[in-house]
Parts: sequence; C-alpha cells; structure tokens
Amino acid sequence: MNSVWTVKNVKPLNGYRLLLTFEQGVKKIFDMKPYLKYPMYKPLADVSLFNSVCTNGQTAVWNDDIDIAPETLYENGVLYIEN
Repeated sequence: MNSVWTVKNVKPLNGYRLLLTFEQGVKKIFDMKPYLKYPMYKPLADVSLFNSVCTNGQTAVWNDDIDIAPETLYENGVLYIEN
C-alpha cells in the first residue's frame, strides 16, 4: 500500500465531510454526502453514526461494516491548508 494513502487521523465535520490527515502530513477534506446514496453508506445519514468515524491505522472506518478505501479519500479529497 502506498504510504501516502494511509489515514493517520480523521475528524468529522459538518455537512458529512471528513478532515483527513495522511501519513505524509497531507491534510484533505473529503465530502461523504454524494456517497450516502449508496446502500453501504446510507446508515451514515445518521449524524451520530457519521460522527463516530475513526481510523484503523489505514483508513476511515465507522464500524465493522462501513469503511472507505484510503485511495478514494486521498484521490478525491480536496487539499486542506490551515490558515
């Protein structure tokens, strides 16, 4: 696995977005809202479940059934630059 895609930290944000910190220190914002239409991710419409996101040392996970590929998060995330 490419270490650039390893999620070291994840924080839920308003609007079903995730603030992700990758192994190399790159931070990105990923919008989960478009994914909520897929059966696997529909349960995440429950904000309390969405906000329970954490990392398993590789990617963002919510429970044993719901996760998302780290390369999807990296490649489709928008670069986050702190002010």
